[in-house]
Amino acid sequence: MNDATSPGSPGGALGAAYDVALLDLDGVVYIGGTAIPGAPEALQKAKRSGMRLAYVTNNASRTPAAVAALLSGMNVPAEPADVVTSAHAAARLLADKLPRGARVLVIGAMALRLAVRERGLVPVSTAADQPLAVVQGYGPGIGYPTLAEGGLAVRAGALFVGTNADSTLPGPRGIQPGNGSLLQVIAHATGAAPVIAGKPEPPLHRESVIRTGARNPLVVGDRLDTDIEAAHRAGADSLLVLTGVSRPADIVLAPASQHPTYIAGTLDALLQPYPLLARSDDGAACGGWTARRTGTGQGARLDLTGSGSAIDGLRALAAAAWDAGEQLTRDRVEAALGQLDAAGLPG
Repeated sequence: MNDATSPGSPGGALGAAYDVALLDLDGVVYIGGTAIPGAPEALQKAKRSGMRLAYVTNNASRTPAAVAALLSGMNVPAEPADVVTSAHAAARLLADKLPRGARVLVIGAMALRLAVRERGLVPVSTAADQPLAVVQGYGPGIGYPTLAEGGLAVRAGALFVGTNADSTLPGPRGIQPGNGSLLQVIAHATGAAPVIAGKPEPPLHRESVIRTGARNPLVVGDRLDTDIEAAHRAGADSLLVLTGVSRPADIVLAPASQHPTYIAGTLDALLQPYPLLARSDDGAACGGWTARRTGTGQGARLDLTGSGSAIDGLRALAAAAWDAGEQLTRDRVEAALGQLDAAGLPG
């Protein structure tokens, strides 16, 4: 093997190589309002070691104070100033495009109205107020009359901004329509596509960097298509944890725009050195595992040999797949993934 590399800080904790961790919430810190086992303790230790923690969420329906209170109740170290939401990003986006004091028709929760007001803009509720923009975020009370006002304003020429485009969101009874689905009401009625502020678009990452003063941030998430892709678009390093949405097969088969810099089972990875990853012309090795590409064309596949930590096996397998130079299909990596399942890999 050649090209042996250990990203981050060899010999020291991974988190020590970055000044701020930009952490997603659901799937990283908690799931459905319950802390992920070990996450509070890992974040406490990371903060004591000198790493600043910021909580970055596409959810625009809660104020930073409410989010911080929720986290503190889980023993996660958090203050309102540590929370950055897509409402903040959308409000800055609007303030950059509109004159101070401009009217903005707000569709969503009170947290979004407050964020708009904090940027020197005036929240309104009807198209009769002649707003220069419409901003829409998720809110459980959104109804037809509000959407109709937004549609009238957009059709009259108002800028259309969405806090985020998540098509679904988790709820106590299962997966529910998210803001991305609700945005389609006005988009379909007017033919106007909204400008999106939340992940994976750059405005939320930019807002997070501005608010934290980060010089070398690490994006931490559980979703390839939002958290990791957002990091790619911003040119930032990223850590994907296996406590949320994206599973091992998703990682191995991910397109280049969604390759995380680091892969880990849990947030404990922030407290540990990242292992050496050795790449060669036909594969990669990490820990006690080696992944090799065999065959060509339709017969190409990945073979995995070795033993040890299953997460190291996934790191080797992912690196070999990403270096293959082609988009592999699941059947070509199924056997290798089965080996990792047997070795105790989560998901």
